[in-house]
Amino acid sequence: MSFSEKDRKLQSKTGNSFPSPQPNEPLAAAIAAALKAEFGNTPSAHKTVAQLTRSNERAVRNWFEGKNSPSGENLVILMRHSDLVLRTMLSLADRQDLVLAIGLASLRRQLVDAVAAIDGLPLAPD
Repeated sequence: MSFSEKDRKLQSKTGNSFPSPQPNEPLAAAIAAALKAEFGNTPSAHKTVAQLTRSNERAVRNWFEGKNSPSGENLVILMRHSDLVLRTMLSLADRQDLVLAIGLASLRRQLVDAVAAIDGLPLAPD
């Protein structure tokens, strides 16, 4: 079926319009900053996060751009895999005491890894 030349080419300007999403929404912007800092802002980082959360890559790209925020289920998965996302969520919830506890747990983990690396070094002959 071909269109005639009399067909309307432009839609009318009347009618309801939908509000555009707010790009500076605090939750979406904070999660986007945390994701970029933790994973980087490359296509491979988007794929990694999509695999972790079993989400569509387009949705994950929207998270990185701050257009949308992850669903509750995906947010929990991200908090399991990223201390920075966890800290961001606790900061947004105004739970600074728990942010400090997360920092201490992370520091302890780093110290244990450092001690294990030192213990694994060969001893120098006397």
